[in-house]
Amino acid sequence: MSEPVRLQRYLAAAGVAARRKAEAMIEAGRVTVNGAIVKVLGTKVDPMHDSVTVDGEAVVALDYFYVLLNKPKGCITAVTDDRGRPTVMDYLPHVPVPVKPVGRLDFYTEGVLLLTNDGELAAKLLAPANHVAKTYHAKVHGRVTPAQLTTLRAGIQLEDGTVTQPAEVALLPSESKHSWVAVTIYEGKYHQVHRMFEALGFRVDKLQRVAFANLTFHHLRVGDARELTQQELNELRDKVGLPRGPVARGRWRASREATDIPRRARASARAERELAEAGGLPAAPTPNPPQPQPQPHARPTSSRPSQSSRTERPSPSSRAERSSRTERPSRSSRTERPSQSSRAERPSWSSRTSRPSQSSRTERPSRTERPSRTERPSQSSRTERPSRTERPSQSSRPSRPSQSSRTEQSSRSSRTERSSRTERPSQSSRTSFGKRGQGRSTGKRR
Repeated sequence: MSEPVRLQRYLAAAGVAARRKAEAMIEAGRVTVNGAIVKVLGTKVDPMHDSVTVDGEAVVALDYFYVLLNKPKGCITAVTDDRGRPTVMDYLPHVPVPVKPVGRLDFYTEGVLLLTNDGELAAKLLAPANHVAKTYHAKVHGRVTPAQLTTLRAGIQLEDGTVTQPAEVALLPSESKHSWVAVTIYEGKYHQVHRMFEALGFRVDKLQRVAFANLTFHHLRVGDARELTQQELNELRDKVGLPRGPVARGRWRASREATDIPRRARASARAERELAEAGGLPAAPTPNPPQPQPQPHARPTSSRPSQSSRTERPSPSSRAERSSRTERPSRSSRTERPSQSSRAERPSWSSRTSRPSQSSRTERPSRTERPSRTERPSQSSRTERPSRTERPSQSSRPSRPSQSSRTEQSSRSSRTERSSRTERPSQSSRTSFGKRGQGRSTGKRR
């Protein structure tokens, strides 16, 4: 700033406050120039020679700084917000110089946004007389016809009666069932692109600003920011007729990953503040009542008895009736086993070992002479057994033959049977054939 400038503009360029607030500070007598209080608006100062203070603190003009941001949707285009909503400044961490957005983008619109502290350049870019081009890609709900595109190119009348200036409109190739349209306008009416398509009966589902003057979103992700290069700044100032004095280094950059944690912290604090303003934390959800567990062994009946009737045990009389219905024998009758004396009436081992001969075995009775199987003792006779306490003593039991006498008897009987069954030749008849290798007694073979 080599030429004298107005005081409020100098304060705004130095980052003290906006131009309107700087004028209020001057009228309140808070600004001094070379030690003298100045309350007259429009007073000019020389930044190279004059000393300016605000509330006793010196004001120094800052270097110009230019930032290009690919604005995401879901934030407002402002430095601060009294309602606590996220702003574009949340995506510019550690910016060296306070900057302000040039123009505005809607809350749900994303795309190219320029931020700078060069007020003169910002005013030139927003002036309608300079006709700075702004290009948008709009997703229109429905299909736009070529005749409707011609209407947009020539200018269309909005709902308030104003007519837009001629615009550059082209249909973009897309696989969607809705139309994507590229629109380039040279003016900046409020919600102009939305209102242009609404005049044709369409609704804009998505809107992106892909270019602002000579600045584009190429090589810049959504949520990232970078400093302008010197070439971009020179072209930008040439478009609006400003000299190429300021310098742009193009070194500073900011990525969206570096701002994730601070933005989330601010979002959570904002949500807690909204809950506190609404009247406290929300009520906890009421738990579901416990469902009755089905009984795995219960029979499926139409009407189940109550819990009290299920827990009532049957009386002794009902038990007796149940026992009479089933007609089961009592425990005493079941435990009556025969005494040891009845067991001892079985035939002795001597009678068992005297087996009949082979001839007597073969003489089996016919099937008709066999006793029937049904002649077994009845169940009642089996159950008529004395108790265990009536067993005879060990000494009264009959003595059994020893193992040696049993084996001798069996061997004798088996020998006699074997001799009667097979009549083998004697030893003399077996040896009449002669030994192996000697001549046989019968002579030559016939």
